Amino acid sequence: MIHARDFQQALGLECLVSSPYDTWDILSPELNRPGMQFCGFYEFFAFERPQVIGKVEMAYLDKRTPEERRELLDRFFSYRIPCVIICRGMTPPPELLEAAERKQVFLFATKQVTTKFTVSAIHYLNRCLAPHITRHGVLLDVYGVGVMLSGKSGVGKSEAALELVKRGHMLVADDVVDICRISDDRLIGSCPEKVRHLMEIRGIGVIDIRAMFGIGAVAVSKTIDLILELEVWDDEKEYDRIGLEEETVDILGVPVPCQTIPIKPGRNLAIIVEAAARNLSLKRSGHSAIQELTSMAFPEA
Repeated sequence: MIHARDFQQALGLECLVSSPYDTWDILSPELNRPGMQFCGFYEFFAFERPQVIGKVEMAYLDKRTPEERRELLDRFFSYRIPCVIICRGMTPPPELLEAAERKQVFLFATKQVTTKFTVSAIHYLNRCLAPHITRHGVLLDVYGVGVMLSGKSGVGKSEAALELVKRGHMLVADDVVDICRISDDRLIGSCPEKVRHLMEIRGIGVIDIRAMFGIGAVAVSKTIDLILELEVWDDEKEYDRIGLEEETVDILGVPVPCQTIPIKPGRNLAIIVEAAARNLSLKRSGHSAIQELTSMAFPEA
């Protein structure tokens, strides 16, 4: 469900006509421009989408007589429309205001040109309608790479994140990470607003990272590019020492590179996380240390 007031605030809209129906069951992030409907063609009317009136639609309305406008708008508003947005700061005709009030449909206005507003609205709707999931972990921006630290409670995720923040990296979320899929291959992680910028350190309690280290130490959201699974070192277990095969974890249908990092006293976890982030950046740019080593050890004949 999308809340009308959130839609208005996020896109900076002026409310011309309000409605008691403050939530919309919008299933698609698309918009509709009702030019064909104003001309009387309703066969493929996407009435369930927000309706955007631009310069062309308004010019057509202005050329109609008041009686013609009233007739075509009555038919237009007979459908269950979530809202209507007038772009370019244009003044709506009285018949449009009357029809919206009579049918109790939100009527918004914006000074943005139609194309720019459409892009902003589709981006907002995509974020709202994207699949969401919540995961336990810590999300950071390390050298521009979104690194999510996961593992059992008490393994040291927050302590490692605190050291990384001290080294100049940015905290996105601690303990709870809200994840949404904004495209077929891209995940965005953020923190619930109530605990944003806060971190829990056992023995100390809750600390405010933004207050302690400044605004540059925190970020509102970040793509999830790499997952590091932290676990206590197990002498009985064989850990990857080469990195030839890449493991992934499926989150909302998106495969994310994943590496298991064993923890034991004496290991500098912050440096390991930094190395993992830089190594991923190198791999994405086409450089792989293990592939170079393999090619030197086993040159082609």
